[in-house]
Amino acid sequence: MYTQERTTMSNLVVGGPVPVNSYDNAIVAALIENRPVMLVHAFNGGYLRPAELGEKSHDKGAKLATALDPATKEAQGHLWYITPGGFFGQRPLYFIESAAGQVSPKPAGTGGADSGRGDDGAPKPQRRRITVHQDAPQSTADTVQVGLPGQVGEKWRGKNGTPEDTQLWVVTVTPWGGITFVPITHPDAILGFKDYAVTADSEVRLTYNWGGDFTGTVINTFYPRLPNEWNVPYHHVFT
Repeated sequence: MYTQERTTMSNLVVGGPVPVNSYDNAIVAALIENRPVMLVHAFNGGYLRPAELGEKSHDKGAKLATALDPATKEAQGHLWYITPGGFFGQRPLYFIESAAGQVSPKPAGTGGADSGRGDDGAPKPQRRRITVHQDAPQSTADTVQVGLPGQVGEKWRGKNGTPEDTQLWVVTVTPWGGITFVPITHPDAILGFKDYAVTADSEVRLTYNWGGDFTGTVINTFYPRLPNEWNVPYHHVFT
């Protein structure tokens, strides 16, 4: 398999022919256990968060924040689910879903099967996903939005009209233990930042994957971290 871990579950983390190092616990928790994690940038320790936290916001993007304020923490704006979403060939695909603005589903009606229920019988929550614009990364408009699948506009749907096409990502595990997101609608691009900048409140965009190092100037790689580890000095790991 692609990983060199000894646990069976980690063999399901298919991201590329690289070993998964000491960050594997958070990667496995994000990809397999569907536990919310922080996505912390490899370069400066900033974390990914929706530009707006409320459940009514569906047309705003995401940004890199460097300070975890109480409002964001209380709203779980610093937490993300990497939710399995099917396969592209043999590569597993995932949704990037925010824990902020989670919508509780309405109680199921009588009669008929309820497709919104999980194996435990509890209604599944509706989470806002990161959606990619059809014209990204060429478009000068915001190229990603965070919102419910049914609330996105036409340009945020796939070419065949389904929103899922623009919300599915290939998750690649990097040699330094981070994860990089590649949208299936734009396979030559990765989840990056406007103007290749990695600063406080940087707008999250799609950027061409030109290659490069992990410092954030071109390759924008996140470390998934468990919620109780959010204050670890990530950008000091390599010093």
